[in-house]
Amino acid sequence: MEDDEIVNIPIDGILDLHAFNPGDVKELVPAYLSECRRRGILDVRIIHGKGKGVLRATVRAMLERLPGILSFQTAGSTGGEWGATEVVLAPAEEDLVGR
Repeated sequence: MEDDEIVNIPIDGILDLHAFNPGDVKELVPAYLSECRRRGILDVRIIHGKGKGVLRATVRAMLERLPGILSFQTAGSTGGEWGATEVVLAPAEEDLVGR
């Protein structure tokens, strides 16, 4: 696969970063979360792996700055524990119209 080839990933609320180059994470995570919000998927799990914690720290630093994040925490025992982060997203603005 070429570096600039577009890869379609399922938007199902689970983003496994193992399949991606770490350099792509800073663009991938915000885009994925934005698309989840657009589709009304508000509970998302980001799987970053346990390792040394570098990718986990990168993901969490992004989540602290991104708009539309209500909360995030380490996943529970059935969700990957400290190898994953569970994120709760705010509904997209268009979903709030009329409420």
